[in-house]
Amino acid sequence: MSEVLTGAEFKRQLRAGTPKYGLFVNSHSPTVVEQLAHSGYDWMLIDTQHGPMGNEKLSAMLAGVANGGAKSMVRVGGYADRIGIQQSLDMGADGVLIPYINTAEEARQAVSCARYPTAGTRSVYFPQRSMNKRGLLGYAGAANDNVVVALQVETADCIKNMDEIAAVKGVDMLFLGQNDLCMSMGLYEKYKFPEMYTSPELAEATNKLVAAARRNDIILGIFLFGPSRVGEFLEKGFTFMSLGNDLHHMLTQTGAYVKELEEISKSKGKAWTRRDTALF
Repeated sequence: MSEVLTGAEFKRQLRAGTPKYGLFVNSHSPTVVEQLAHSGYDWMLIDTQHGPMGNEKLSAMLAGVANGGAKSMVRVGGYADRIGIQQSLDMGADGVLIPYINTAEEARQAVSCARYPTAGTRSVYFPQRSMNKRGLLGYAGAANDNVVVALQVETADCIKNMDEIAAVKGVDMLFLGQNDLCMSMGLYEKYKFPEMYTSPELAEATNKLVAAARRNDIILGIFLFGPSRVGEFLEKGFTFMSLGNDLHHMLTQTGAYVKELEEISKSKGKAWTRRDTALF
């Protein structure tokens, strides 16, 4: 198994232009996330914002990611979710993704929850899984350098205030959520799907994000479905990329098998058609 990078080295490589690919995980399954962590992806992000996992399940899932050798992230409820940020990091997450950031003040609150004093207000407690390998001082002393603090860019107000948000000390990553941003900007109403993703309005917002990140040496992240646009965003400077989520991966592979079954059955004179479903 490859050497597990420290959080600080993980971020250094991302800033230097080395891409790190991973998946969001929305199923509340330690088994699934552990298998995916062994797949070769660099990181797994457990999505507690949209997934049904509670803290006990999250704890088991983070243990599974660690066992698979990938870096672990948790998407929490928001900048005011102090308990969610605290629990995720205490359970051993390498970082947090904090959604729905609209202002620099919200960004400062998010950073504060994720960093120990005097850089922030994260509470210290021992023992915790996060401290099992290095002990209290070994973990806490380097945590502010190692923890990944990512803020999600997904609203028109966030783009409006991007210059101020990107300048907040302690922000490691700005993560573009195109779906929510398009909705916030009214692009789903203006364009026919999927034209909003290549619209001039979204391109302008993305360019503003990229410019602010470059000025402040901030990592750029993005959520994509599959690899078709990876090259495009690598050229823009994005290095932390999600290729979808576990459920999307499952449906994509299932859809490919079902299509192949239809073709094989037809070729053998035994016509078969999949059940009607909107999922794939």
